Amino acid sequence: MASVFSADPDQLEVIVPGVAAMSVMATTFNALAFNLTFLREQGILKRVRGTPIPAGSYLGGLLGSAVANAFVQVGLVVAIGHFVYGVDLPREPLALVGVTALGVACFGAVGVAFSHAIPNFDSAPAYANAVFLPLIFISGVFYSADSLPAAVKAIAEVLPLKHAVDLLSTTIVTGGPLSAGALAVLAAWTAAGSYAAVRFFRWS
Repeated sequence: MASVFSADPDQLEVIVPGVAAMSVMATTFNALAFNLTFLREQGILKRVRGTPIPAGSYLGGLLGSAVANAFVQVGLVVAIGHFVYGVDLPREPLALVGVTALGVACFGAVGVAFSHAIPNFDSAPAYANAVFLPLIFISGVFYSADSLPAAVKAIAEVLPLKHAVDLLSTTIVTGGPLSAGALAVLAAWTAAGSYAAVRFFRWS
């Protein structure tokens, strides 16, 4: 995708943070929704629950893997954007780490919560993609969300991915203060996702 717009620096500055946000969602929301559905359906979670391994340690390892993957993905996107396509390095590197962590927490919590709604592993890709694919097309991943119709933009404003894209755009491209509104939306989705993830979690 970046190669298509390699001659247009302005477009690259939209795509790099957009792909970074998409990568965070893919490695947390999608991965956790898939993995937890598989582990539950195969009875692995139930067997782990019956072993001496603390449940928190096992789930922490599962979540830790998703977190590590997300940070690696963002690092690769930023590095490729800079060294291959000439996009400037992040203006706010510490803020980038913080925003990535918030995005991981948000999409990870929502992914765990969403796994409770998936009936079986065979249907997991359809369920996850029914959320993931429309979201990346309305959230400004590949183009500025400002060009979207007003009704579609209003929907995107309620959902977390657009705000993750905006925050990553600030930390990678433009610099300056982070949007309080975008942070609030991601925090709200993190809180709601965490509640649902814990409240409805089941081992079998």
